[in-house]
Amino acid sequence: MDTEPKSHVVKEYWDIVIGFVSFFFAIIFHFEHLSVLAAVFAAIGIGSLAVTISEIAEILAERFGEPYGSLVLTFSAVLVEILILFMVVLEAKVHPDVMETVKNGIAATVIVDLNALLGLAVFVGGLNFKEQVHNEDTSASYTTVLFVAVAMLLVPSAISLHSTKEALHNASIIIALLLFVYYLFIFKFQTDTHVHFFKFKKRSRVKRYQKEEDDENYFFDKKSSLFNVIFLLFLLILIGFLSEIFANEGVRVFKNMGLTAGFVGILIAFVTAAPELFTAIRAAKNDEMQRVVNIAMGASTVSILLTVPILIFLSLIFGIKFTLDFTPLQVGALMITILLVWKTTENGETNYLEGLSHLMLFLSYAIMAIFY
Repeated sequence: MDTEPKSHVVKEYWDIVIGFVSFFFAIIFHFEHLSVLAAVFAAIGIGSLAVTISEIAEILAERFGEPYGSLVLTFSAVLVEILILFMVVLEAKVHPDVMETVKNGIAATVIVDLNALLGLAVFVGGLNFKEQVHNEDTSASYTTVLFVAVAMLLVPSAISLHSTKEALHNASIIIALLLFVYYLFIFKFQTDTHVHFFKFKKRSRVKRYQKEEDDENYFFDKKSSLFNVIFLLFLLILIGFLSEIFANEGVRVFKNMGLTAGFVGILIAFVTAAPELFTAIRAAKNDEMQRVVNIAMGASTVSILLTVPILIFLSLIFGIKFTLDFTPLQVGALMITILLVWKTTENGETNYLEGLSHLMLFLSYAIMAIFY
């Protein structure tokens, strides 16, 4: 008699249970100076609680509608990203070389969102539908913004070749400010003047999959929006503590294991992208490609235009010099990714071959990051 309710609880609330248990063990292992175990449980805790955040954000997203729904989802994920990366930035006071990990984390997050996340969602959705459609104005707007944003990141990288570190730092601050101002206009574009560019237009013509039904008994579905927002903020606080442990212990572990900064950046990107990944795949299976495009491209836009300025300004407050001199590999991979996204989404239709192409590009980048 009790088997079904117990299995239901495990299915619906595994992320919360694993998140809180991992939080408990991460703290214990941190104080016991068991770095490997502390870093592992901190990462598991961050990923699990991030999934819970995505569930709550998705509930709020359904209530708010597009494009505000996707903004809730992307901002929730980006807050997790900022927390983790800033804790790594703070480690630069002791280990200055970790700044390369932070830059790799920023680049990898965009590449994971636009290749691994978008690719996997398009691939899974394409296996269930002949073609999936979305508003082509969405991708046209985002690819333009992303191309310009990445081009702006080239400025500090170019200056670093022939100028002093002081000039590089000053240029990084100016570019960060310009990125932030750019985002303010984009936010207005999304939520005010051109809302219709980011809304769902129609469903796919060939349907082979039954839409998943939402569980009406899910705890957070029955709670008010205010309760969900407060609990979401509580989870972000817990993730903040876990991020500090992950950064503190992880930096030591990764250095001892001889892992490259590029590979560590990918690990951080997957931890922060976990909630978006689950949500995007579920949306693709439900023939909601517009939601997938909004999440993947919206999160990438925010990762550059908001995460970068916030990290720069927080670094200034804490007396750490954070510069935006990205490597040719990072900038090149970002440019190629944006070109592929443009080709994939320009006609408002996607299929599984396009998703597979994104996955192949991501795997190629991962190999370079591991051995570069």
